[in-house]
Amino acid sequence: MKGILAVNHFLNTEKYNTLHSALVSSAKKEGIELKIKTNLELSVQKADCDFVLFWDKDINLARRLEHEGLPVFNSASSIEKCDDKARTYIELLGKVPQPETMIAPKTYFKADFSEFAQMAVEKLGLPVVFKECFGSFGEQVFLCNSIDEILEHITEKPFILQKFIKASIGYDKRLEVVGGKVAAAMERTNENDFRSNITNGGTMKPCVPTENEIRLAVKACEELGLHFGGVDILYGDLVCEVNSNAHIINIMKCTDIDIAALIFNEIKQNLLKESL
Repeated sequence: MKGILAVNHFLNTEKYNTLHSALVSSAKKEGIELKIKTNLELSVQKADCDFVLFWDKDINLARRLEHEGLPVFNSASSIEKCDDKARTYIELLGKVPQPETMIAPKTYFKADFSEFAQMAVEKLGLPVVFKECFGSFGEQVFLCNSIDEILEHITEKPFILQKFIKASIGYDKRLEVVGGKVAAAMERTNENDFRSNITNGGTMKPCVPTENEIRLAVKACEELGLHFGGVDILYGDLVCEVNSNAHIINIMKCTDIDIAALIFNEIKQNLLKESL
């Protein structure tokens, strides 16, 4: 079986390269020849493979590959739903509990959001969590203690404002779901930042999720159409974010569970079903 690992040409750092190498190594153990191709290469080349493991957020490329008849994991639609935090919130609204959220209205240029910020603060209170709709590793996420602080972070980029869950400051659980089951889970804590991300100085330890946390993580991935994904759950069983192509190296190191192997088995099972 031959596969392509689609990655971003412009994210060529040790962190990403370590992940990509681990995926290639794991695929080999599962009897899969996995070749790394960047989105730049694939933009001008035809993909010759049995499937594409799409570890990027280049939605248009993923759609093109699907249009050419290639099985793409995760799908372009699922990646798109997870990549946009506003879209994720909408897709999961009424399906799983989430922190109360207000989505900034669309503008076509940098605009005065003071009226929206005032209304959001009246509804969500202070402090409030500011999140740009697109971003990873806790970047472009800020805790704002005033309307002025909210306005300082606003650019032309879309954003959401989210209720601050004080009980979960610097704490969450990451549950990795593969094939409709929770494969691994870890607790993340950060004593110096309200964000628990390891990139921002957080620490991690393996944990046993509750039955309800498992249910929420599986439900979130199901609603978003994910074959695999990382689900962040705050204190109080609130789904905070869902990652379609999470950086699995940390949770693999933390739990000693080879999530990559489980992902390739999920891919093989799905390809087998499609061939019958």
